[in-house]
Amino acid sequence: MKRKILSIAVITAMAASMVTGCSSSATSGGKTAASSEPIKIGTISPNTGSMAAYGDAVVKAWELARDEINAAGGVNGFKFNVEFQDSQGKSDAAISAYGKLMDGGMKVSLGGTLSGETASIVAEAKDDGILILTPTASSKPAIADNNAAFRLCFNDPDQGKASVEYIANNKLATKVAVFYGSDNDYCKGLYETFKARCEELNIEIVDVQAFTDSTKTDFSTQITSIKNSGATLVFLPIYSADASLFLTQAYGVLPSDMLYFGADGISTILDDIDDPAKAENVFMLTPFSADDPASIVRNFVTSYEEKFSSDVPSQFAADGYDAVYAIAECIKNANIQAKDVASMSEADFNAALVGAMTKITVKGVTGTMTWTADGETVKDAKAMLIKNGIAALYTGNK
Repeated sequence: MKRKILSIAVITAMAASMVTGCSSSATSGGKTAASSEPIKIGTISPNTGSMAAYGDAVVKAWELARDEINAAGGVNGFKFNVEFQDSQGKSDAAISAYGKLMDGGMKVSLGGTLSGETASIVAEAKDDGILILTPTASSKPAIADNNAAFRLCFNDPDQGKASVEYIANNKLATKVAVFYGSDNDYCKGLYETFKARCEELNIEIVDVQAFTDSTKTDFSTQITSIKNSGATLVFLPIYSADASLFLTQAYGVLPSDMLYFGADGISTILDDIDDPAKAENVFMLTPFSADDPASIVRNFVTSYEEKFSSDVPSQFAADGYDAVYAIAECIKNANIQAKDVASMSEADFNAALVGAMTKITVKGVTGTMTWTADGETVKDAKAMLIKNGIAALYTGNK
């Protein structure tokens, strides 16, 4: 899908809260478009179909970030033009959407919202060399085999590692049990990295219980084993529907002060469970909470709610918002000026942006972020705790 640069767009200003690292200079050489046009950032997300809620949140956040950046005057003489294509959550549709965006002059890609569609885009884009930053595709293979691809969220296995570190740093437990789906890659990936990090931090896994897709109806045997294990916390690297069933069956059987800890898979637990009391003491790993008192978060939440009629931003929205600002910071630190774009080749433009991604530091609503050469983000995790039917940022009081 290699093509000539058709148009280059104007890039937007970074908020004062965004902090930049070292910059790299772009070299010159072939043909690019006139700098009078905005730089086109292409996005692909499911805006129809069963996953539309996720795509809708990301697109809204992209629009908010674009408007803020452009209103602030842009960056280096550029402003953003963010355009999206609907993937319907399907990998083949995502490939087609990527092609349309490239044909229309896309200069930077925000990949896809979902892991499957992002993997297809990343593979298709390998020969193009275009910078890709997916906000929310967490599957580790989603950005594999393309050194121009990055992600803003944690990958799935790293959530297991981050969970242990959060448990240890906040002294939540020293004896833990694990309940996971043994035939699911997401569950297994989190469990394996959780187990390895537990050994390093001297947290004892006293019981491991598993289920499969064909056996997830009656968890009474597993719950009894956990009850007798001496664990004071149960790690749940599973999805909300399964967590809801487990918590419902464990309610009144496991001690009332038992703690539970899950990753992004259980982010909708309060929507899935029939009684919020059954989700009491559940921690959910997240780099974002809408009730975070930090000023950068409060400003984002207020602006988002005002723009979208009191629609509270989700984790997906926060990731989408930060991704646009990260692209702006990347271009700023690559030291690409609008006046110089016409003398740059497509390859030099792409190389400058990709090189800048590992040199920037961005302070966003999901934390302060840097990126490694393999495309992964480095940032601190936070957690929400459910108390009395409400999930709020954990501040140290269980």
